[in-house]
Amino acid sequence: MSDRTPEVLILAGGLSHERDVSLRSGRRVAEALRGAGVDVTVHDVDDTLLPALRERRPELVWPLLHGATGEDGSVRDVLEMLGLRYVGAGPRASRCAWSKPVAKTLASQAGVATPRFVTLPQSLFRELGAAEVLRTVLDSLGLPLAVKPSRGGSALGVTLVRSAEDLPRAMVSCFAYGDTALIEQAVDGTEVAVSVVDTGDGPRALPAVEIVTEGPYDYDARYFPGRTEYFTPAGLDPATAERVAAAAVDVHRALGLRHLSRTDLLVDADGVPQFIDVNTAPGMTETSLLPQAAVADGLDLGSLYRSIVEIAVAPDGEHVPVPSD
Repeated sequence: MSDRTPEVLILAGGLSHERDVSLRSGRRVAEALRGAGVDVTVHDVDDTLLPALRERRPELVWPLLHGATGEDGSVRDVLEMLGLRYVGAGPRASRCAWSKPVAKTLASQAGVATPRFVTLPQSLFRELGAAEVLRTVLDSLGLPLAVKPSRGGSALGVTLVRSAEDLPRAMVSCFAYGDTALIEQAVDGTEVAVSVVDTGDGPRALPAVEIVTEGPYDYDARYFPGRTEYFTPAGLDPATAERVAAAAVDVHRALGLRHLSRTDLLVDADGVPQFIDVNTAPGMTETSLLPQAAVADGLDLGSLYRSIVEIAVAPDGEHVPVPSD
């Protein structure tokens, strides 16, 4: 670790459904970095942000924004236009990861298994008739199904459907959070989350976190203690654990991600990791999975986060374009 103290501006908040989670993530990372000797400021995403960035020109920006503009590449486009370095994936990679169908397609092309799925816009249900579209979905994919917005996080709008009668209600819930639904075959298996970090020696997987919850692993189960148990490392045999780690690193590389990511997988009855989605801005709250995995790996969070900061500001790291006068 360098003796030099970088200046970091953390972006937290915004106006998405996941604002509260973002604020909590920002506070936790700021606390850890300050404990590691890093000069940190936390700033909301509002109409004062761009003037502050132009005036202060921090060495590094760490976007800890969840949902919408925080993960769809747009904030990162703005940071590049300003010529500022930042933690995490670039705009193009962010857009690919933010779109679950695109991420699943790229993962599949890289050899990572993923459940069969279809992507259907809300307009199609109006044009073809909801009942006929849903009948076709059931005939093709069967049951059970997972219905979710094609973009988004924190399990908002996600429903596990085990009977045909529940599918229409699941679609209504999904379309409350986005105008396009991803409907995929649900996998009964072990749910794991695998965080990947790169502090200069290439991406490596942290120990998988196994998620065991009563009922669905929804927003409340993720962010409020009590309903969910986490086991780190996951209770997988060594060979399966290796496959899970390799799958997460393959996804990270296939999507062109940087510095850190978290891949959600379901290990099926044959021990095959099935890719569900990837998060380019993993939660960093007290119940979030990347911090749990890092601690289980024997890492100090402040030291890990500072290492990420240092690789992101390193002169030989990936540069963003500096705007001309």
